[in-house]
Amino acid sequence: MKRSMLQRIERVLQLHSLCRQLNPLCPRSLSTRQWRSALFPPQSLAAVHHRPQTSNFLETTTQPCRFLSARKEKVQKKEKLQPIKVKEQKKVVEVWHNMTIRELAKAMGRDIDDIYETLMYSDFDVDNLKPSSALTPEMIKATIKKSGMKHMYMEKKEEKIVENKDAVKRGPADPSLLVPRHPVVAIMGHVDHGKTTLLDQLRKSQITAMEAGGITQHIGAFSVYLASGDKITFLDTPGHAAFSAMRERGAHVTDIIILVVAADDGVMKQTIESIQHAKNARVPVILAINKCDKPEANPERVKMELLSHNIVCEEFGGDVQAITISALKGENLQALAEAVITLSEMLELKADRTGLVEGTVIECRTDKGKGPVTTAIVQRGTLKKGAVLVAGKAWAKVRLMLDENNTVLNEVLPSMPVEIVGWKELPSAGDEILEVESEQQAKEVVQWRTYIEEQEKIEKDLEVIELKQKEHREAHRKHLDSFIGMTWKQKSAVLYRTKKTLMSKRPAETTARDKATVPIIIKGDVDGSVEAILGVLDTYDADHECELDLVHFGVGDISESDVALAETFSASIYGFNVNANKSIQQTASKSDVPIKLHKVIYHLFDDLKEELSSRLPELTEETVKGEASVLALFDVSVGKKTVQVAGCRVQKGLLDKKMKFKLIRNNNVLWEGSLTSLKHHKNDVPTVKTGVECGLSLDQDVEIKVGDEIICFEEKTVPQKISWDPGF
Repeated sequence: MKRSMLQRIERVLQLHSLCRQLNPLCPRSLSTRQWRSALFPPQSLAAVHHRPQTSNFLETTTQPCRFLSARKEKVQKKEKLQPIKVKEQKKVVEVWHNMTIRELAKAMGRDIDDIYETLMYSDFDVDNLKPSSALTPEMIKATIKKSGMKHMYMEKKEEKIVENKDAVKRGPADPSLLVPRHPVVAIMGHVDHGKTTLLDQLRKSQITAMEAGGITQHIGAFSVYLASGDKITFLDTPGHAAFSAMRERGAHVTDIIILVVAADDGVMKQTIESIQHAKNARVPVILAINKCDKPEANPERVKMELLSHNIVCEEFGGDVQAITISALKGENLQALAEAVITLSEMLELKADRTGLVEGTVIECRTDKGKGPVTTAIVQRGTLKKGAVLVAGKAWAKVRLMLDENNTVLNEVLPSMPVEIVGWKELPSAGDEILEVESEQQAKEVVQWRTYIEEQEKIEKDLEVIELKQKEHREAHRKHLDSFIGMTWKQKSAVLYRTKKTLMSKRPAETTARDKATVPIIIKGDVDGSVEAILGVLDTYDADHECELDLVHFGVGDISESDVALAETFSASIYGFNVNANKSIQQTASKSDVPIKLHKVIYHLFDDLKEELSSRLPELTEETVKGEASVLALFDVSVGKKTVQVAGCRVQKGLLDKKMKFKLIRNNNVLWEGSLTSLKHHKNDVPTVKTGVECGLSLDQDVEIKVGDEIICFEEKTVPQKISWDPGF
């Protein structure tokens, strides 16, 4: 028994020794020390320590326990790594001294309004600041800082300067190079005063018979050889009111103006306009009083009327030659030709035939076989085949030169009219023609002119934008000022009411956009015709009734692209002196695109006015059929209901029960509707004539008094006409 007790004590000692070895590896706690002291009192442990050492067997038995305790060692939990927050880098804005608001907005990638708003919240005065105004360094720093950015000063980037490669006229010619030239004469005057008939007689042609409506609608250039051997270049300008720009263009390229005035009509509107063109161009005038063969002709009256316009004839002490003629019968035309030659000799007209060509575009058109074709007057130099020309934003290498009779010309001298074939694009009538050295130079000139036009357009657009932005800033400032002294709740309430008001206005804005609109496409035979039509369209002033939308305009016959464009915009195509082949007409018919072709300009505008009028709502017109006055009132029982009956006498016309009626008192309409009954004595009648008494009752309960008027009227719907007046 003692032996077994000793073995148990040895095992306890082994366990104790093992615990002491593991003690450095385990955290100590008060509970462990208490447990150990309670289990092994100090006295017993001291006694045990003096016992002899245990055997090797006991030492070896402790090794597995050591490895087991090592496996049970607590593994410390790994802490989760927090994500590293990358500090947001501020955008760096490159700035420089005297930077404008527009440049700062571009550098920051913001709108100009954002810059203004930022400055408004600062202590800076922005009332006089424009987008082109230079900002102080303090303004630049404050704006960038409030926008959450950083700034960095640098030198201003120099913009690339575009070299001016435009073509210009040559300087004055050497007097030794000047040679005489024949005159260029423009025939001007009022419509139907005989200008083209006069030209027919001079050149023995029949131009008038070939013109639509018997009126000139183009500017024509012709060379006329007189019996004396002299040569004159004539420009026949339209006299119609729509062709004012053509007349002005003709006046600026001529040496002499023949002012044709009908002896029976006298001075008219276009006559006065032609006189003004001559004065502006500083061109001398020869007065041709036409239609003197008529019995009612009065040449002296014409001369007296012209005095008020500073056209003083020679017989009144002036310098204007006055020739009385009859263009229809060819009377006294030789005297007119001699007057032109005499005046040209006095002017000593000369030109330089050497060097680069200079001229003016008189008219432009697109020919089906030749392409873009221009009629021009050469003013300097000698034009030859292969020359490279520039006019406006178009250039040409001359392939063909023709006169008015389609005769091919090898060279064109000053004062000669010519048709030039070889243009890459169609220039505009009135453009200046200049010859350049090469095709490359011509392209550079066109590019420069296009660039200048774009820059001018950008400047105009910026002016409009600046004006709109200024209005927006003023409105925004007033809006911000209205919030001064308000709490955030009051501000929220104001913003809610404002938004609600704007939402309620949206349907009205949508309705306003849905008003009648007439989209149109204009095609003309020559540039001058299109110019004249556009000039008349510029006078349109009835947008409040019906909007006129010009979708496209151009020169040449109607094409498939025109029809496709018209189909896209639901537009009508108006053609002036142009054609549309069968395939084009069939395509337009399938696409429901109306094509309206006209030969006379005022017929075109009559048709356009009819289309505009057709889009207007019909008007309701009232025609009074009869009037009656109320003499007495009666209450009549109809079943269980009491009906008021007015006793009346018809004063004018008749009362028809089927028509509508009005009750009028003191010129105020109190009721409008129909009658439920109309009686004469006790009989129901359909009508009551003048002077007959009747009784009538209304379809509504309206208080009727003695002395009221009953009006019988008929309503008719009539088409409304557009108020626009083109002026002819």
